[in-house]
Amino acid sequence: MRRATYPRLGLCLALCLLPLLAAGATPALFGYREIGQRNVQPFRQWLDVLERHITQDLPEADCGEQRLNRCHLRAWYRFLDSLRGLPLREQLKRVNDYANRKPYVLDIDNYGLADYWAIPREFLYNNGDCEDYAITKLFSLRWLGFDAEAMRIVVLQDTNLQVPHAVLAVYLADDILILDNQIRQVIPHRQIVHYAPVYSINESHWWIHVPSS
Repeated sequence: MRRATYPRLGLCLALCLLPLLAAGATPALFGYREIGQRNVQPFRQWLDVLERHITQDLPEADCGEQRLNRCHLRAWYRFLDSLRGLPLREQLKRVNDYANRKPYVLDIDNYGLADYWAIPREFLYNNGDCEDYAITKLFSLRWLGFDAEAMRIVVLQDTNLQVPHAVLAVYLADDILILDNQIRQVIPHRQIVHYAPVYSINESHWWIHVPSS
């Protein structure tokens, strides 16, 4: 399965900083060491997603219009509201299933760009590739009240397919659960052995990941 390349600046930052990592970083996601960074400003695509989500992902428009508009989000919001009160792990499962039903489409086919990070409004109408699934899942869980600091978009290398990939990691209790468009179930990160995280990011921080040995 072909995938779009991922933010070149983010990958460059992560790879260029690898020699500078402190030797005492603690094991974390997928068993890799990580070191946190506070400045997310270099990740312009991610910041653009956060801004556009606030300004565009609003279910307000004429539902009779055929073109894409904010009315198309109403079904998404209805679905999310139906999950309130369910156990947290059940919410994760249903959010993962809901997004994973969308067909996989490359950014070049959707937007004429090699790499484009879509907000839910765009993904739910146009479908998308792996980071688009992860972004929609993240904002779905934010709407349900999950803590922004307990979730990360993870950019990684799939060592089986030898391609870049992206998933959503959710820190719940003493575990890290992975929501992945390539895996039907929501599973603990320790059960996935073929993912090598490069960097992860949320609304206020990002992390570099390196092997623990």
